[in-house]
Parts: sequence; C-alpha cells; structure tokens
Amino acid sequence: MFDRPGGGADSANQAVIVALDFGDDDFTESLAEIQLLVSSAGAKTREVVRGKRDRPDPALYAGKGKVDQIAEAVSATQSQLVVFNHELSPVQERNLEKRLQCRVIDRTSLILDIFAQRARSFEGKLQVELAQLDHLATRLVRGWTHLERQKGGIGMRGPGETQLETDRRLLAKRVKVLKEKLAKVEAQRAVQRRSRNRAHVLSVSLVGYTNAGKSTLFNSLTRGGVYAADQLFATLDTTTRKVHTGHAGSGAGVVLSDTVGFIRRLPHMLVAAFRATLEETVHADVLLHVVDASSSDRDAQIAAVNQVLKEIGADTIPQVLVYNKIDLTALEPRVEVDEYGKIARVWLSAVNGQGLDLLRNALGQMAETAFHVTPPEGHVAVA
Repeated sequence: MFDRPGGGADSANQAVIVALDFGDDDFTESLAEIQLLVSSAGAKTREVVRGKRDRPDPALYAGKGKVDQIAEAVSATQSQLVVFNHELSPVQERNLEKRLQCRVIDRTSLILDIFAQRARSFEGKLQVELAQLDHLATRLVRGWTHLERQKGGIGMRGPGETQLETDRRLLAKRVKVLKEKLAKVEAQRAVQRRSRNRAHVLSVSLVGYTNAGKSTLFNSLTRGGVYAADQLFATLDTTTRKVHTGHAGSGAGVVLSDTVGFIRRLPHMLVAAFRATLEETVHADVLLHVVDASSSDRDAQIAAVNQVLKEIGADTIPQVLVYNKIDLTALEPRVEVDEYGKIARVWLSAVNGQGLDLLRNALGQMAETAFHVTPPEGHVAVA
C-alpha cells in the first residue's frame, strides 16, 4: 500500500463524494443519503463529482476521464478522502488510491465507520468489530501486497507461512471468538424472551429507516432516555423498556425494543453481524414500522426496510405502520384499521406528542388480545 500523504486532521475530514448514475430510479435520493452519511461520520463534503455510466469500470469503477476529474477536485479542495457511493472491489480501491494519492472508501466502509463510532454497549462493539473483520478479510491482500514473500523474524510467522497467511489465520481466530461471545448474548436474550412470555408481556420492536424518529418515539413511550439525534444511525445498541399503555389493570404488559435503523443496500455483513440484536425483531410479537411521514421518499424507504426484514426472517411478523413527524406536515393524528378491523396505521408526532395516546391505546389492545385478557372496566376501544 502506498504511503498516504499528510495534511493534518482538517484535510483528513474534507471529503469528495463520487456518485455515478447507472440508471437507477433512486439515484437522487441515494445521492442525498450519501451526503448525510458523510456528515454523520464527522466529515465535511467539499465537492460532489457526478457522472453517468452503463456499467462500472473493472479497474477504476469510474472511467479514466472521470478519475482525472476526481483528482482535480481532490487537489482543488485539498481533501484527503474520496467516498464512492457504491461498493468497490479491493482491486478498484487499491487502484484508485494509487491514482488519487489519498484515502478512498466505499459506501460499506463508510457505514462501518459510523457504526464503529456509535457502538456503546459491549454487544454493539462486538457486532461492529465482527462486521469490520468480515470486511477486512476481503481486503487483506490490499494492505499486505509487500508480504507475498516469506517474512523472517522470531515470532513473526508460523513455520512455512507468509505474513499474509498468518494475518488471515489470526483474523479467522478473532472472528471465531467474537461469534462465540455473540452466541452467548443471543442465548441470554432467549432466556429473557421466555420470561416475558410467561409473564403475559407483549414484545414489540421498533423498526424503520434510519433517522425516521424511532429513538425519539421510544423515549416518548417509555421515558427511556435513549440517545436521539437528527443523523443517520444515531442508535445502534438495542434497548428494551416497559411501555405504560394506560391499561395497567388488564394484566397484560408491553415491552418495547429500539433497534438499529435500516438503509438502502445495507451491507450483508452488517445484517449478519447484528443478527443477535435483530433477534429481538425476529422474535417480536408485533413490529412498529416507523416511517418519516414528511419524506417524499417514504414509500421507497418502507420497501427497503421490508427487504431487510425479509432477509432476517421477520417479514411474517404482524406490522403496524407508524407515520411519524406529522408536525412537519399538514396531516392530523389518527388510527386506521384494515379490512379485518385490526390496527394497521397510526399517524403521530413523537416530538410534540400528537397521537401518542392513540398508539399507547393500540398497544394496550394488542396485549389484551394476544393474551386473551379482559380489558379494564370503562375501557373504550380504538375506532
């Protein structure tokens, strides 16, 4: 790997974004999203280089002319980071770094970096490290091309091994340790779920596109104090709290779990690494699918979330669509039911509290129905 030029911390946080249009319908939304991701990672976008292609170039992803344009943007802005809104192969990444003489990362690496910044719990850190190692495993040769030959030295390698082979073996060993630790976490969660079922507690998971307002809604319903911010992937660590539904006398309770937000083209390694956390989603009784009602792209975001739910085997769990952020629209709080009379959609604002009582009441009704508990005297069903 080449020696990356210096430039100080300021230039290292200056980024040039590259977004190529291959004819995808969501190009505009994806471009806005990568800029939010860069900002969430703590970098500042100095320039966005756009282009159109029929297919990626095998060596550089972008064409030579476009790479020259990127190089000019890097020089003009004195940036030390180029972010591709695409997935680069190890060879493409290496070739681009040699040509541009600065660090080059793709969309997956950027998301992994954000996850590494956000993880706070022991479990979350384990999951992020596992995802990073899975990603690194495909790129070891990029970082160790000078070690194709034997490297001598006591303690530097096993008998007959190159340094590259040693690193791969050590990496595989660390991955195994992480997976064993996450398996223990998963077993602990299973015990907690069985305990809740015996206690007549409805398990509800918040899912949704990143930055849809899940954590704000979670805090409003549970007084949970979960970190919430107007940025992508503000929450990584799953938190579970009891919800006060106003049905205390019914004998059925509700616990709510806040989970990591989803995004378009969520890297498969992240889905795999966060499987222990997402187990809360897979084994939930009900999913509250939180949607940003103010987003013009909300239908595509709903589809992206449903695709990830399908990947983890949670697509058959009953869903209630919660249209959040109605305070940014002209919409009114309300509840909608499907043709079977079941609650299907709730419109609310987690920020100012509009419609929260409707959702609390709906959750209470679901708990009563799930455990066949008689509602308290005087209770009025949602219409």
